[in-house]
Amino acid sequence: MPWHTGPTLLEALDHAHPPKRLTEKPLRIPIQDVYKISGIGTVPTGRVETGVLNVGQCILFAPTAITSEVRSIEMHHTNMSRAFPGDSVGFNIKNVSVKDVHRGMVVSDAIKDQAVEAESFEAQVIIVNHPGKIHVGYTPVLDCHTSHVACEFSKFKVRMDRRTGKVLDENPEFLKTGDAAIVEIKPTKPMIVETFAEFPPLGRFAVRDMKRTVAVGVIKNVIHKEARKEQKNHHVDHKHQKHIHGKEIRHDGVLAH
Repeated sequence: MPWHTGPTLLEALDHAHPPKRLTEKPLRIPIQDVYKISGIGTVPTGRVETGVLNVGQCILFAPTAITSEVRSIEMHHTNMSRAFPGDSVGFNIKNVSVKDVHRGMVVSDAIKDQAVEAESFEAQVIIVNHPGKIHVGYTPVLDCHTSHVACEFSKFKVRMDRRTGKVLDENPEFLKTGDAAIVEIKPTKPMIVETFAEFPPLGRFAVRDMKRTVAVGVIKNVIHKEARKEQKNHHVDHKHQKHIHGKEIRHDGVLAH
């Protein structure tokens, strides 16, 4: 092919750089499923989206604030000491019933940068396929990571041009197919979301209604509920010295045996 002067396919692949894993971010693992395995115990499964999961680490399940210790980690039937972003893993946890953990929960470190329930959030939404007009109070189901929660569109802040981002009008009365807008959204049940800028996998969502995707969006800002003072199962405080069952927790969240 004399018209082609660039590299061959294999040469281009050799020069491709792998995407950077978000290991420096706080730990976030949306729970996909939970199993009770005979002789092992409770085993939640999910994909590590950000951060690093370690054996022996003290973790928190949001929004219920249940804490536990990671006994073991397994991926594709292989035991691992750590799991990184992109790894789909199962991990055995200590002293937690399979009934207390369910799909849609988010795992974070129990000591620092905990995941907290969202009271409301502001999102940029594009209406892609809705047969009518959407008014304030519209309550569809949002699919965000592994959670499926009905959420209310409580306020339309601005309507904007979907290509340029230019504000067209403030406080629009309704939205329709093709519109882009900044919307305030309130979950009707406890839900964990994050801003797209900080945690991309937990900051994008699809809006489902009438068995179709009616809109998509990214989260710009989150108003979190105050962290619960009393946590279920084990109490974890925020002092420099922390203990669970008499074992000291180091600052990296790993139990010192």
